[in-house]
Amino acid sequence: MSPPLRQTPVGALVSPAHGVARLAAGNREFCAQSGENFDEWAHLAEGQSPFAAVLGCSDARVPVEWVFNQRPGDLFVVRVAGAVATPATMGSLEFAVHQLGVRLVVVLGHSGCGAVTATLAHLAGAPLASKGVQTLVEAIRPAVAPLWQPGADPSALLTPAIHAHVCSSVACVRDGLHALMPPADGVQVLGAFYDLASGRVTFESEADAPAH
Repeated sequence: MSPPLRQTPVGALVSPAHGVARLAAGNREFCAQSGENFDEWAHLAEGQSPFAAVLGCSDARVPVEWVFNQRPGDLFVVRVAGAVATPATMGSLEFAVHQLGVRLVVVLGHSGCGAVTATLAHLAGAPLASKGVQTLVEAIRPAVAPLWQPGADPSALLTPAIHAHVCSSVACVRDGLHALMPPADGVQVLGAFYDLASGRVTFESEADAPAH
């Protein structure tokens, strides 16, 4: 059972000590719940055999296993702000495909993505917060820039920009994985979009989405 959602007021600061206390308490609850059905968890110590890999965003509102209602061990999840296909994330996906036998890779974007928002804001002239953010923006910018027009409203472009970035990341992941393992080996890479308000995931093509 997933833990209940906790509502934290926007802008509320949690001290490091309080944060550690919450994490420790949560882990105690996790161990207690797992202990009741330990046989379901014990096999995970022996190895992993996920059926899919997901490149998702670091956004705290997008818990990938919850979104797809999967248990620990089912998904190989790689998360980075903006779901950017960096060398590190590609290495992780290559491990899933080459070492774990995963044949389905999903690039999961989501509504209200902060990394894409930052990219649009930068195109509008806003300064970048840090060198790390600059790295993300530079990775996202090529997919988003063609949508930009001088004087455009960044908020109006956000959703199409997110979709464009997902498509770009899918292409990068496909190229990288197919260089490692040819398409004939059955590796499929799909883009997907998670709507924060509804909880619904739509796939790159509904025809490619798993059957309901």
